[in-house]
Amino acid sequence: MQLDMTKGSPVPIILKFTLPIFLGNLFQQLYNMVDTIIVGRFVGADALSAVGCTGTIMFLVLGFSQGLTTGFTVLTSQCFGAGDMKRVKRSVANGILLSIIVIIFMTIISVISMDSILRLMNTPENIFEDAKIYILTICYGIVASVFYNLFASFLRAVGNSTMPLVFLIISVVLNVVLDLLFIVGLHLGVFGAALATDLAQGISAICSFIYIMSTGNILWPEKGDWKINQIDSAHQLRVGMPMALQFAITASGTMIMQSAINIFGSVAIGAYSAASKLGGLLTQGFPAMGQAMSTYCGQNFGKGDTYRIRKGVRSSVIISTIYSLVSAGLALILLSPVMSLFFNGDDLAAAMPWAKQYIIVCIIFYIPLGYIFIFRNAMQGCGFGFIPMLGGVVELVARLITAVIAINIKSFILAVACDPVAWLAAGIFTAIGYLYIIKQIEKRMPSVKS
Repeated sequence: MQLDMTKGSPVPIILKFTLPIFLGNLFQQLYNMVDTIIVGRFVGADALSAVGCTGTIMFLVLGFSQGLTTGFTVLTSQCFGAGDMKRVKRSVANGILLSIIVIIFMTIISVISMDSILRLMNTPENIFEDAKIYILTICYGIVASVFYNLFASFLRAVGNSTMPLVFLIISVVLNVVLDLLFIVGLHLGVFGAALATDLAQGISAICSFIYIMSTGNILWPEKGDWKINQIDSAHQLRVGMPMALQFAITASGTMIMQSAINIFGSVAIGAYSAASKLGGLLTQGFPAMGQAMSTYCGQNFGKGDTYRIRKGVRSSVIISTIYSLVSAGLALILLSPVMSLFFNGDDLAAAMPWAKQYIIVCIIFYIPLGYIFIFRNAMQGCGFGFIPMLGGVVELVARLITAVIAINIKSFILAVACDPVAWLAAGIFTAIGYLYIIKQIEKRMPSVKS
């Protein structure tokens, strides 16, 4: 099921690779929505707010871990594009060994610091304990999340985006079943929701591992590959560390935004959490396109075809722009029916004004949000991590300034505008960064049209 993205017309190849990732992301977001609905309906509005206010912390902890491990797989896609199958296997072994170190480090740090992080984020006292229980359970399951995403990224690195979709569907179905068992059946509350997530991802990681081993896949390392290789480690860390820091910086910015929203109370938190589920669902085409561009650019960079990289990026920008406009329209149409899934009666009436403000402010800036993923992942796929990381710094600064003003003047509109302002600033920065990087690449290895 490998896909060589160095040949053929870029548009159908990119779309063919993107579609399974997009469907997988939709399944993941639908699960997240169902998970939140089950918590809100069967545990209560405060529990929904508790889970919702930890989302940015999850993004920080898991995003940093996944940024590192995803960066480890860039080398795999470059080696595959260059036709160096021996090094493909060696890069996989090295990436797994480095990931084990990441898991141990991140688990210890996140568990020790969680209480302080929750208090720093102005988490309301009436939901503090539930929030802590939920996020700590997620942190203890970092091992499942990392290996689940690592194996999927290795498969995508060689052009296989179909099997990661299969394993994601398995994870989503398991999540829903376990949610119903733990929350509705066993009444485990927010702990049950987090435990269901950990177990589902762990089982899907095992399925991915068995698939890679049992199919004679070109990815699985030979016996002699199972040792830390200094050259591969240097390359993987050089790409992975900036990606991880970029995730962490972006997550820090969203935590600042969450802190600004938290001052408006649990009703606003719950409304924001529910509405953001809809926004997250409709914008899943952006990260899917980004993952496609990472593999596409990685393989073509390995081959040395810079013309083809440019051509693919241009096509992706056009696709993303059209998708942004469609998503914005759907967000306006679907907001009311989606909110009614999370809330009943008076709770719904109280939440809707907050949710409308959030959605309207965000959809205006979907276009630059899509561009961030394209340009950032194109640069990362070519092995350049520093400028994408600086893009994360731009996001952080934009969110920080907006959030500080929002907190000081107590403006909810400005609080939810933290994301859109960051998207606009980072979209412009990453576009300029990509143009600079691609010119530098062309000076080093100019290629003919293909």
